[in-house]
Amino acid sequence: MNKGRKVLITGSSGMIGTALCEELVRREYRVTGADLRHNKWSEDVDRATLICDLRARSSFDMLPKDIDMVIHLAANARVFYTVVEPALARDNLEMLFNVLEFCRLSNIRRSVLASSREVYGDADKVSLREDEVTLSNCRSPYAATKIAAEALVAAYHHCYGMAPIVLRFSNVYGKYDDSDRVIPLFIRQAWKGEDLTVFGREKLLDFTYISDCIDGIMRCIERFDKVKGSVFNIASGKGTTLLQLASSIQNAVGARGEIIVKESRAGEATKFVADISRAKELLDYEPRVPLDTGIERTIRWCKDANGPD
Repeated sequence: MNKGRKVLITGSSGMIGTALCEELVRREYRVTGADLRHNKWSEDVDRATLICDLRARSSFDMLPKDIDMVIHLAANARVFYTVVEPALARDNLEMLFNVLEFCRLSNIRRSVLASSREVYGDADKVSLREDEVTLSNCRSPYAATKIAAEALVAAYHHCYGMAPIVLRFSNVYGKYDDSDRVIPLFIRQAWKGEDLTVFGREKLLDFTYISDCIDGIMRCIERFDKVKGSVFNIASGKGTTLLQLASSIQNAVGARGEIIVKESRAGEATKFVADISRAKELLDYEPRVPLDTGIERTIRWCKDANGPD
């Protein structure tokens, strides 16, 4: 893809969407966002974002059709929330179907679709390649929607000649996230001197700093024709237990609260580290931000953005 090309980003008001919009504009792409909510982090991104509900087919009438590529990030992405309220998972499938139909009917041949490490579920091994998804390991409605989404993408590839790139993200963290995901939540709780609750003593996950995630996406955008139809793990390739994470954040903040360990919650995978060898080989992808550095940067951003409550 050359600069000046037109890119539509769904979920442009989220953490990854905001950072990606900014990077694309920096590289002189022409960006349009689509989101249910206004962007509270960037006035420039907000001005470029069309407020619409992607669950409604009628919303796509307001989107530009002369688009060179669609990056589909929009989703209800909190795993446990979909366990409590499965309709949130159904929303993900409706949005993806509408995006694929929009691309098909508008003859948009290039798209990058966000998936998740949740498609691997709980496997017998920790480090997993892209070809090691097993349906019986599926643990949550959210994971099921991502597996189904990848199957639907494959169907559109075979039936309509569309060959999107699928990216499986893993616990992306950093700026533009003030949600109750584990890292921003732990940072806020540590600031207040509150206890941190870890769900799963042995839980081991792969945390990816936002700039490494954006680098992986950009490499796909700029090499699209060479790697179209591929699936990539975009992650750090390193595992950290939630106990280690909680301790690191407390140490970085200087907090004195306790770390309380409870049983893992329903629907949540317990061990995962991404095998990123395919991304390294085909995209020259190389994560650059280790977890300790990423946590320090995230704490600084949280202080600048909000400050401790």
